[in-house]
Amino acid sequence: MREQLAQFKADGIKRIVALRGDLPSGYGGFGEFRYASELVAFIRDETGSHFHIEVGAYPEMHPQARNPQADLQAYVTKVKAGADVALTQYFFNADAYFRFVDEATAAGATIPVIPGIMPITNSTQLMRFSDACGAEIPRWIRTRLEGFGDDKASIQAFGLDVVTALCEQLRAAGVPGLHFYTMNQSATVLAICQRLGV
Repeated sequence: MREQLAQFKADGIKRIVALRGDLPSGYGGFGEFRYASELVAFIRDETGSHFHIEVGAYPEMHPQARNPQADLQAYVTKVKAGADVALTQYFFNADAYFRFVDEATAAGATIPVIPGIMPITNSTQLMRFSDACGAEIPRWIRTRLEGFGDDKASIQAFGLDVVTALCEQLRAAGVPGLHFYTMNQSATVLAICQRLGV
């Protein structure tokens, strides 16, 4: 890892997204770092303030967390290890984001938290991803998506309306930015940005 960080510096890289990541299927153990906080601390110890470090955050709780308090503490530990900014897992309930930011701030984690936004383009894929990562799809959204069946055009039109409205609500509240999970669907993200006037 030291060699990789040195190479990143030599290549002029200034930003790192430090995630523990998911273990490959069938992989028996962890690599060099068990938690993202250990990776953040290592980067800071090795390189000081050279890198701008971004970490993950889970407004609706990491699926492997024991409970919400443990999840919040894991996040605070990443921040105290030296993170500059957090990027959240995607969500469709803005209140979950606002609650998370309030609780993190109260716990002393005051870095900017950029909301993660997942465009809705494929309901089957969205539900599979959401089940795997613990992102909640509100019942009203799930019901509407199921009602469209295989009508891709209706799913995409509905998704565009829902996600644009979420972004508008977040921007009106003064979030520090938006992080889009494009999933190779850049046209949808561009359409959302056009609707937002950005």
